[in-house]
Amino acid sequence: MKIVDVCAFYSPHGGGVKTYVEQKLALGPSLGHDITILAPGDEYAVIEKGPGARIVTLPSPRFLLDRKYWYFREEDALHAELDRLDPDFVEVSSPWRSAAMVARWSGAAPRSLVMHADPLSAYAYRWLGSVFTRATIDRRFEPFWKHLRELGQSFDRVVCASRELRERLAAGGVAHTVLHPMGIEAGAFSPARRNLALRRRMLALCGLPDTARLLIGVGRLSAEKRWPMVVDAVAAASQSLPIGLIIIGAGNQKQRIARQIAGNPHIRLLGIERDRAKFAALIASADALIHGCEAETFCMAAAEARASGVPVIVPDRGGAADHARGGAGITYRAGSPLAAAHATLRLLAHPPKGPFPPAVTTRGHFEALFADYAGVIGARREVA
Repeated sequence: MKIVDVCAFYSPHGGGVKTYVEQKLALGPSLGHDITILAPGDEYAVIEKGPGARIVTLPSPRFLLDRKYWYFREEDALHAELDRLDPDFVEVSSPWRSAAMVARWSGAAPRSLVMHADPLSAYAYRWLGSVFTRATIDRRFEPFWKHLRELGQSFDRVVCASRELRERLAAGGVAHTVLHPMGIEAGAFSPARRNLALRRRMLALCGLPDTARLLIGVGRLSAEKRWPMVVDAVAAASQSLPIGLIIIGAGNQKQRIARQIAGNPHIRLLGIERDRAKFAALIASADALIHGCEAETFCMAAAEARASGVPVIVPDRGGAADHARGGAGITYRAGSPLAAAHATLRLLAHPPKGPFPPAVTTRGHFEALFADYAGVIGARREVA
C-alpha cells in the first residue's frame, strides 16, 4: 500500500509523535508498504528517509505559543498534495482541523483518524472534573463530541491505542472505532536488565538504604501528567514505608514539580536519559513504576515497565490502566493522591509475580494496523 500520514503535529525537534513517525518510516517499507509523512513546515520539501519512506512538508505558519510546531492553513494546498501523492490509504494524526480537511478531500482512498490525543481527558475532564461529573462535562462539550461523531462517519477507522478511549468514543456515538495498542521497541526492555548495584545507587541518591523500596516515574513534565499529585502520593505512602522516588523527564513544569518536592530528600527529579540501554536498566531496577496521568492514549512508560517485569501503579482511567491488566499492577482512582498512596502501599506489600503478559512490539503494532487497512481496501473492492 501507498500510505500517506497527514501529521499536523510532527516536529523534527522531538516528542512522542516524532518517535512514532520515525518508527513508521523505518518499519513500513520492511512490511512492504510505501510511507509518506505529510506535515506542515517552513517550506515545501521532500526529505527521503530511505527506500519507500519520506517526509513531505507543506509551507505553513508556525504556532504562536510553541514555535517548534506548525499548522496546516491552506486546505486547497493539502488537497492538491494528496492528489499528487495518490495514496491507497490516508491516515490523519490529529482530531482537530487537519482531520476535517482530510475528511473533505475528494479522493477515493479510504482513510483513518489515529487518536494520538485525548483532548477531553487532557483538558476538560482534568480542569472541570472536581466540579462536574463527566456526563455534565460531555454535555457542555457537545460541539466537540458532534465534531468527533462527524469524523467517525467520514473515516473508515478511528484508531485508539487504549480500551478506555475506544469504549468512551464508541459510547459517545463515534463510529468505526477500533483498538490497536501501540508497541514497544523489541528486545530493549527485559527483567534481565535489572541491576541491583544501580538500584542501590538510586536509593542512595534518595538518601535511603537498599532495604527501602524504589519507585520510578517516567514522562514529560507537563500539567496533564499530574506529577505534583504523584509526589504527594509517594510522600504520604512514605509515612508507612521507606520509599524513594526517581522521576525521569523534562518539560515546562519542572520548577512547579521541584516546588512540590520541597526539598524532600527521598524524591529526586532527574533529566531525560537518552542512552536507551541505561534507560531500560533504570526501569528494570525499580520495584514499581508510578504514573499519574489519566489522559494517556497508550502510556509507553507503563508498557516499557511491564516488559521489564516491573509492576505499575496507574490511574483507573486512560491508556495507563491497560498495563495493569493480567496481574501486572494496580489501579487507583484517577486524580486522587490518597488513593494513589493506598495503592502504592498495597502493591509494595504484595508485589505481583511475573512474568507479566507480553507487550506488543512496535513491529507487531504496525503489522496489525496495516493489515486492518488492507482489509478496509479489500472490503471496498468487494462492494464495488
